[in-house]
Amino acid sequence: MYNIRWIRDHPEQFDEAMEKRGLEAFSEEILDLDKDRRACVTELQEAQARRNLLSKDIGIAKSSGDEKTANALISDVGELKVKIQNAEEKERRLTGELNQMLSELPNAPLDDVPFGQDETANVVIRTEGEIPDFSFEPRQHFEIGEGLGLMDFETAAKLSGARFVVLRGALARMERALASFMLDIHTQEFGYEEVVPPFLVRDEVMFGTAQLPKFAEDQFRTEDGFWLIPTAEVPLTNLVRESILEEEDLPLRFTAYTPCFRLEAGAAGKDTRGMIRQHQFSKVELVSIVHPDQAIAEHERMTGCAEEILRRLGLSYQVVLLSTGDMGFGAQKTYDLEVWLPGQNTYREISSCSVCGDFQARRMNARFRPTLSKELDFVHTLNGSGLAVGRTLIAILENYQLANGNVEIPEALQPYLNGMTQIMAN
Repeated sequence: MYNIRWIRDHPEQFDEAMEKRGLEAFSEEILDLDKDRRACVTELQEAQARRNLLSKDIGIAKSSGDEKTANALISDVGELKVKIQNAEEKERRLTGELNQMLSELPNAPLDDVPFGQDETANVVIRTEGEIPDFSFEPRQHFEIGEGLGLMDFETAAKLSGARFVVLRGALARMERALASFMLDIHTQEFGYEEVVPPFLVRDEVMFGTAQLPKFAEDQFRTEDGFWLIPTAEVPLTNLVRESILEEEDLPLRFTAYTPCFRLEAGAAGKDTRGMIRQHQFSKVELVSIVHPDQAIAEHERMTGCAEEILRRLGLSYQVVLLSTGDMGFGAQKTYDLEVWLPGQNTYREISSCSVCGDFQARRMNARFRPTLSKELDFVHTLNGSGLAVGRTLIAILENYQLANGNVEIPEALQPYLNGMTQIMAN
């Protein structure tokens, strides 16, 4: 969320940022609304000050026995009271309109983010790992999983409808093993604190990480007003909401393994087969809360932490810098990690790591006390997948598939599966 003072001071820079995001320049509209709001506040303050002075004069008039003057002043105060009430209602309305407008604006991209309308403007930074060479036509993950008798979309549809899956036996164990493998690396080697957060959150928590109000249609909401988390980014980032941290406490790094729930309202017709795009999926999330000066370096660090999981699993991937038209609403800059899927003969996203600046912190009112300053400042936030567990399982099935339908297990994952080296058909 933007600081209106920054827009006042940098209207041209603000308009340029919005244009990069595919929106029209409209700082003038925002500043006109802000001008009306500030004029209303000034009017309200003047009326309140006038009322306070008249109230004192009433006391003086009464103490001196001048009832005529006192009654006249009381009448004036009554008129001011109505004026104040009207001004307060107008100020609340204008403030609400301004905050609503600001809350629906995407974050400003950093200067090194490529400009473009969509994913076609993304830039591949580098490619890592060897693409496997098969002596047979590689199958897609759902063909492998169903062939093993361990991936059941038909039963899931009976239980919940489309875009759900039932994993059984070794595949269910593999999903759990992958989560443990990822969490162990992130907590033991990279210094993240493991958290088990709530999976149901309030409106203000979803607002804090910018899922609301703009993306309400993409979320699951319960009848009593809670939201099912679309990612652990939501509760993890909000751990510092309405807090004042000390500078020496930064950075804070959190990780969690949670289910994630998304309506995928805008994904009609996309990835309808298999596990690529589900209403419910699991993910290991990474969140960092940092000093503003640390944010860019932390972004590179976080991306490297997610990459390490792919390296140890022996999966080929590429690092992609997203364009202004493809990155998320709250991001200043985003790297996607795309893993190679032989069955699709392409790279697909498996992690997205974003730096958000103070965009989320302002929405959460999350601040810190600088060591060398008396003025509080907003923290900067980052989030990333470390990794999407279901998509990692997909990548293993496709990259480690064998001609007979079995699947080899990456060496790094075998200790988490009691030494199992292959998944075999039931």
